[in-house]
Amino acid sequence: MMYALREALTAFRRAPVLTGLSAAMIALSLFVVGLFGLVAHNVREVIQRVESRVQVVAYLRDDANSAEVNEAQRQIGTYEEVAGVRYVSREEALAIAKQELDELSGIFGNLESNPLPASIEVSLKSGQTGADAVRGVADRLRNFRFVEDVRYGDDWIEKIFVLRRVAAMASLTLGAGFAAVAALIIGAAIRMAVFARRDEITIMRLVGATDAFVRRPFIIEGLITGLIGAVLAVLATWLVFRSLIGSPFEIQWLPASWLYAGVAAGALVGLLASMVAVRRHLREIV
Repeated sequence: MMYALREALTAFRRAPVLTGLSAAMIALSLFVVGLFGLVAHNVREVIQRVESRVQVVAYLRDDANSAEVNEAQRQIGTYEEVAGVRYVSREEALAIAKQELDELSGIFGNLESNPLPASIEVSLKSGQTGADAVRGVADRLRNFRFVEDVRYGDDWIEKIFVLRRVAAMASLTLGAGFAAVAALIIGAAIRMAVFARRDEITIMRLVGATDAFVRRPFIIEGLITGLIGAVLAVLATWLVFRSLIGSPFEIQWLPASWLYAGVAAGALVGLLASMVAVRRHLREIV
């Protein structure tokens, strides 16, 4: 193993340009994934904060009686997705509006009658605030006779979830494309290294060296190249993250598990590319 590691490190000195280019392409591919991952992670954090405040509000007709409303509250409280149910009277709704909409307090004060309806506010359990769950609760609330309208911000909920899916798909697609290019470059570097050492490899085979022994330095070379590229990608992503600190938006750094996965992905790309390349090109050496 020490011989294979020593030979792999020697190969970096023999072809520094190709090795550097291979590592750079892996770094670029994972850097793109890292940037989109940074966006996706922060979008997810925003969604989770928004989801914690998601409510389904059912606005009641004026002819709703207290018995019906109380029974509805009891039934809604038994829903699997529901964490709490709160009745807001017309008077309370007006008081809240005056408090939260200070610029309209003068208008509310001059009204002869209260134009705001009573409502039932439904808060959802953690993990039950996805678009489908919220929509399902809203649909059931509409079935009550005395419910005039149900609101839960369906438009922006859908847009946020679409944004998260698009960011994830874009990062995976672009990252895979750059990873494929990196694998091709690593394969080319391995091919040149194999042919540069073809006389040495032939002699090693003549004295009994197995193909596994011959391949091992090249495989380790690809693994190290992938690791270097992954570390460079993490560093570049961190520099971008640092440059965004102090911006109007609060940015959070990637979870440690994501960083470990990125480094492992870089090493895996280098390892697989070198294994395929060296297996194929060694066959061309008799």
